Amino acid sequence: MHILFLIGAFLLGSFPTGVVVACAKGVDLRKVGSGNIGTTNVGRALGRGWAALVLLIDAGKGALPVVLAAGLFEQTWLPAAAGLVAALGQVFSVFLKGRGGKGVATSLGAGLALAPLPALACVVVWVALFAAFRISSIGSLAAVASFPTFLWLFRAGSFANLTFAAAVALLVFWRHKDNIRRLVRGEELRA
Repeated sequence: MHILFLIGAFLLGSFPTGVVVACAKGVDLRKVGSGNIGTTNVGRALGRGWAALVLLIDAGKGALPVVLAAGLFEQTWLPAAAGLVAALGQVFSVFLKGRGGKGVATSLGAGLALAPLPALACVVVWVALFAAFRISSIGSLAAVASFPTFLWLFRAGSFANLTFAAAVALLVFWRHKDNIRRLVRGEELRA
């Protein structure tokens, strides 16, 4: 039963929100801006309102499996595993032949469902750095990197939550490798 639930979480995470929203507006998101299917590129291609919608839906794809796992199963590790699997689905979307987004919004939603205060502290980190630099990737990388620390500070650092935070940080940093190269060269796109 757990395996079927995790497969469902992966499929939910795989739903390419940005692609579907952009397609409805007549835009192929993979051919504009950065080519990424996430919130930041939706904002560049369609505007902030559409970006906010994609952010909410993608975050919901991470939060819903966590909430359902916590309510339906007794295993304390399953909510964190469900959140991680949803984030993996976002990154390796079966609907896009394994080429998905960067997993930030879906990881945020899962983090908010697992540990709301530490995840909100990460949102503050993102907002502060985005306001200072106008570069989304800087905020995203710093936020995901700070999540384990905030879990510890808010005493929400169960083994499952810390494992989720570490795995998500590795995943998000790996998906941002091109952004990191552009940041080093001073070529990263501003919002």
